[in-house]
Amino acid sequence: MKMRRSEEIWLIISFGMIIGFMLITGYQTFALEMGPPSNKETLDPQKVDETAPFDKPGVYEIGENEYEVVMTLEVFNFNPGNIEIPAGSTVHFIMTSKDVVHGFQIAKTNVNAMVMPGYIQKITQKFNKPGEYLILCNEYCGAGHHYMSTTITVK
Repeated sequence: MKMRRSEEIWLIISFGMIIGFMLITGYQTFALEMGPPSNKETLDPQKVDETAPFDKPGVYEIGENEYEVVMTLEVFNFNPGNIEIPAGSTVHFIMTSKDVVHGFQIAKTNVNAMVMPGYIQKITQKFNKPGEYLILCNEYCGAGHHYMSTTITVK
């Protein structure tokens, strides 16, 4: 089978683009360390209330303007709810789900995560601007999903 010159050029350009995209993705993953996290932490979802640190969910000051929020998500509820922190704080969220897959999205930020039972999700966010930030579950988790929200108040 004989190909036309235009078909050969199109094939060369297509394969060149594919190789280029693969090189860019490889560079980002290995040189810039933009790959997915590999240190996955797990726990027994039936024993969340007995497993540290989830046996005592809450907001803890761990440094100057640095806080750790240990949070469990369950049955249309964020525990703890209605978090208050000072402006300029860096917050480390450590979360897990007790029942089904939940979402964790903080409005007006780029925080957006999936929280699955049996896995520990960690996210860090700095809150510079005072105000009230809405936290939503953005993964359908059941009939009361639309009630699952809370707030972070930055003072």
